[in-house]
Amino acid sequence: MQLLPEYVFGRLNAEKQRRRSEGIDIIDFGMGNPDMPASRDAIDKIRDVLDDEKAHRYSRAAGIPHLLRAVSDHYKQVYGVDLDSESEIITTIGSKEGLSHLSLALLGPGDICAVPEPYFPVHMWSAVIAGAAVCTIPVTDDAGEMILSLEKLDERPKVLYLNYPHNPTGKTVELSFFEQMVSWCRDHSVVLIHDFAYKDITFGGYEAPSVMQVPRAKEVAVEFFTMSKSYNMAGWRCGFCLGNKEIIALLARIKAFFDYGMFTPIQVAAIISLRKDQSGVRKLAQKYELRRDALLDGLRRAGWEVPAGRGAMFVWAPIPEPFRDMGSYRFAEWLLDEAEVLVTPGTGFGSAGEGFVRMSLVENTHRIRQATRQIHRAMRA
Repeated sequence: MQLLPEYVFGRLNAEKQRRRSEGIDIIDFGMGNPDMPASRDAIDKIRDVLDDEKAHRYSRAAGIPHLLRAVSDHYKQVYGVDLDSESEIITTIGSKEGLSHLSLALLGPGDICAVPEPYFPVHMWSAVIAGAAVCTIPVTDDAGEMILSLEKLDERPKVLYLNYPHNPTGKTVELSFFEQMVSWCRDHSVVLIHDFAYKDITFGGYEAPSVMQVPRAKEVAVEFFTMSKSYNMAGWRCGFCLGNKEIIALLARIKAFFDYGMFTPIQVAAIISLRKDQSGVRKLAQKYELRRDALLDGLRRAGWEVPAGRGAMFVWAPIPEPFRDMGSYRFAEWLLDEAEVLVTPGTGFGSAGEGFVRMSLVENTHRIRQATRQIHRAMRA
């Protein structure tokens, strides 16, 4: 416990709540918490299933068969990937639970885990909680560069975490990146864990590849995806791990000691969302793209130039030059004080995040434009 830092969203989020309780209208770009609802079909279905008395019992821990088949069909339809629904897919209570328990299943004292930095906290700290030593390497969209960083490590890692579209930087990759990384992991017997939480939140015609599209990826890799972002079901806590059957079996084994699986009505609602026409998912991504464009345009008008990414529901913004000496955390505090806008300091994602702040696209375009005007006034003053 002495190793664990304060969680990145803790202190500033508490300060946001305090100010809102005092009547101050804080515009929140902090946590990546979707502000739009789940589909009406999913909501109606969960209400229907709640009336079934049997639905309130413990569920099948690995996931009900119809849901596992829906995930398998989804990957076949979208990515052309064949997955055995009974041995190569397991449900998780959101991706964080699955990632955390998989670290416990795969890692222990004496093991090495490689994590690209800046990192989503669970990638780093789940390995630490498991007792492993973590080596960080720079986040990049160049597989050759990443492999070179891995080769420079003093010891070969047992596990490598990847996450594209990337949280927090928004970096994206092509399928060729995964082809090279899978090849390297196969050659060196490294387990590859890919967090695919933002698989559908992509912009400008870009489509994010799945690591499972790589031939023989299932020899070394598993992939997590979740209903949270693509289907606005964050609070429902519904995710999946899929790929290598031995790794799936290990995750199932350790989860058996920790939980009884997801609430059945949530699983049935997830089936409806996966099997229905996916045009709603595409429209959702378009809304995030409009928000991203509104935020970048407003910041540009304030004299704050920020590059546009192709994926994820965040803007990864370098601190403007006149404020850079403040550092990420102090700059985030300054924005909260002077502009009444909450952002996440880059240092919450590791020391490599210093000099940046992350802005989540979880406010509507009207609120985003209001925020950029307030930021402009504060910076000008």
